[in-house]
Amino acid sequence: MNDMAGFFYPRTETGRSSLIPSPPWYYSGDLLTVEYRTDPARVRELLPEPLELAPEDPGAVALIWADWQSCSGTREELLDPIRSQYKEAFVVVRCAYEGVTYSRCVYIWVDKDFAIARGMHQGYPKKLGSMWQTRPHPFSHAAPQVAPGGVFGATLAAGDRRLAQAVLTLTEESPTNGFVNSHPMAHHRVYPGIAKNSPDAYVELIASGSSSFEAGPAYTGDVELELFESPTEELHRLPVQEIIGGYYRQVGVVWDGGTSLANLTPAAAEEAVR
Repeated sequence: MNDMAGFFYPRTETGRSSLIPSPPWYYSGDLLTVEYRTDPARVRELLPEPLELAPEDPGAVALIWADWQSCSGTREELLDPIRSQYKEAFVVVRCAYEGVTYSRCVYIWVDKDFAIARGMHQGYPKKLGSMWQTRPHPFSHAAPQVAPGGVFGATLAAGDRRLAQAVLTLTEESPTNGFVNSHPMAHHRVYPGIAKNSPDAYVELIASGSSSFEAGPAYTGDVELELFESPTEELHRLPVQEIIGGYYRQVGVVWDGGTSLANLTPAAAEEAVR
């Protein structure tokens, strides 16, 4: 398809229909994070080989709500807001690969198709969902402030079922926004084989992170988190055993590619054992 234009599907002669533009991608957003501990065995279930549990605090989980505005380098999406604004909620654990600790997104829900396409490229397992979180504003008539006393709610639903809800009351500034999502990401990019019952045609373990990051003050506070069962989701299999903390922070991020840690196609695997 080298004679077609566009970074992602659909590729055409002009490239105008491509679902997402080429990186770098720019993000500005509000993040509400709840960190808690669960059974490390449940985390281990979500780590395919050769990934292992993180050596420290292996049961730590971060559930993060994000209200994003994003764009390409042209910034043209900002003038057509339906192309730039979206919400997501994602679940992050930590893992180890060859002695290095990484963060890994194991579940994520978004509300726009372009966000799903970016996830396919980055290795995020994105699905459609419904996410809502309280928005701050400098005028308190109908909004909290990002400051002590601010109270924020957040909900997550998918497949017509509520999966999680949280309430965070800010009490003080925090030196961090938590620790679970503070490492480069280790993700798999997977494409199943097209023939019936065939193995995956392409599997790549990649690492990526922000190429640029800015953030406002982080705040922590008292947080409540509830998870709910669903017939089509498995978030409840990471039950809350202990709350670590709740955080709120406004951030700016640039993403501009990652690196391949391991690439294993069926042909490469066959060649490796010869």
